[in-house]
Amino acid sequence: MSLARLGYDVDHLAGASADLRRRVARADAVVLDIGLPGEDGFAVCRAIRRWSSIPILMLTARSDDIDTVAGLEAGADDYVVKPVSPRVLDARIKAVLRRNVAAAPESERAEPIVAATELGLRIDRLAAEVTRDGVPLNLSPTEKRLLFALADHPGQVLSREQLLELAWNQGFLGDSSLVDNAIYRLRAKIGGGHEANHIETVRGFGYRFRAAP
Repeated sequence: MSLARLGYDVDHLAGASADLRRRVARADAVVLDIGLPGEDGFAVCRAIRRWSSIPILMLTARSDDIDTVAGLEAGADDYVVKPVSPRVLDARIKAVLRRNVAAAPESERAEPIVAATELGLRIDRLAAEVTRDGVPLNLSPTEKRLLFALADHPGQVLSREQLLELAWNQGFLGDSSLVDNAIYRLRAKIGGGHEANHIETVRGFGYRFRAAP
């Protein structure tokens, strides 16, 4: 396999096998095709996202925008259309791994932690960890980047286009539903109920982060 020749230790799975969870737990990243036997790649991606924040890169011959959006909404961190050279795939894998380590673009803020003690939410940018009442939240790398992008600008309204660029680097897609769906999932994971949630919708403009209710 080309990735093995580039120095990767590759563990190949033909589909959503019974030991998927164990084998994903040992990996640094997942390269996932859509056309799998049994469940398709979208379903496998959603399944992985229920219990893991591992970087997921979808590699597929399906190039329609609707498939790209579906893959990203399922929780993938990148979507690569075949054919692709091994060197380009290598670069894309390294990019999602870097984003996972950083979990967000570098910030000029001196304080790396945003704490909202009234609601028990704590965002630690250096550890790339988000906790609520001391319990780590299972956020995907994209969800972390989205939350960090909002928390970096408390009280400031960010448009969907700005959030696409900050969290996905996919501004060219121009699909606002991608942001809306991710915000919906992020709110559900953060919790706190409608009135106590940190992410506020500003109708007609976008979203903003509130450090406290």
